[in-house]
Amino acid sequence: GGGRKELPTRRPGHGMAPKFPDSVEELRAAGNESFRNGQYAEASALYGRALRVLQAQGSSDPEEESVLYSNRAACHLKDGNCRDCIKDCTSALALVPFSIKPLLRRASAYEALEKYPMAYVDYKTVLQIDDNVTSAVEGINRMTRALMDSLGPEWRLKLPSIPLVPVSAQKRWNSLPSENHKEMAKSKSKETTATKNRVPSAGDVEKARVLKEEGNELVKKGNHKKAIEKYSESLLCSNLESATYSNRALCYLVLKQYTEAVKDCTEALKLDGKNVKAFYRRAQAHKALKDYKSSFADISNLLQIEPRNGPAQKLRQEVKQNLH
Repeated sequence: GGGRKELPTRRPGHGMAPKFPDSVEELRAAGNESFRNGQYAEASALYGRALRVLQAQGSSDPEEESVLYSNRAACHLKDGNCRDCIKDCTSALALVPFSIKPLLRRASAYEALEKYPMAYVDYKTVLQIDDNVTSAVEGINRMTRALMDSLGPEWRLKLPSIPLVPVSAQKRWNSLPSENHKEMAKSKSKETTATKNRVPSAGDVEKARVLKEEGNELVKKGNHKKAIEKYSESLLCSNLESATYSNRALCYLVLKQYTEAVKDCTEALKLDGKNVKAFYRRAQAHKALKDYKSSFADISNLLQIEPRNGPAQKLRQEVKQNLH
């Protein structure tokens, strides 16, 4: 029995190991990697292999299996293969009902196939689970317009029934710390009346993306004033991108316009409550404005999301000294 060393075990640093992923975890990781590199067909094949390996193991792991179907669905969607996308999303949801990602992916596929009633139902279901999902809010607005056009004023009566999401599956109750809720309610109503009524078209969103990228390039060159102009133009085209607000906040910080920085970070966090940079930059701005309590609160929120964030830990020490 002492000969175990002789087996070609997969040692770390063993040349072949990354080449042939064969466990579910490795296959999924390889699929994710291909997906990030835009190789969707390859990613799809890797997720498919992971599914076969998982199903061959016989022990059921519905969460893992659901994620693999949902990830493969994302590949199909990227490649414009809407029917397979819908099939995989449906498999994912049969394993783990009320998962947001497969619902959103299936909604996008239905929308692309102009099956607006079905898309409407999926977007609506997502909003029952979590009413802060921006893409679902936008989707509902687009579908409502399309359905009014195609089905007329009685369109709601002609929809398939919308599944009732059990409270246990509803994320919105625990997605935010409670004290944020009142703030959100206040700020939401202001927002909705002003700008949120105009849903940006796909063209607007694309224009906004290009302008944001131009802003990012200017930041890299150290031209923060010009970058602010680009980000502001971008936000006029579409004000749904959290990063545009937090990037503009960075520019305001550099230019010592701290109140503006705070405002932009707050907008960024309304759109994405886990935008770590927005928390960090708002904490920096609060600190510069000598509002150490708010600064400390932002850093604490950030560290709940990313406990190992070094700069935030350092900033917390500095703010702590000023708190007492």
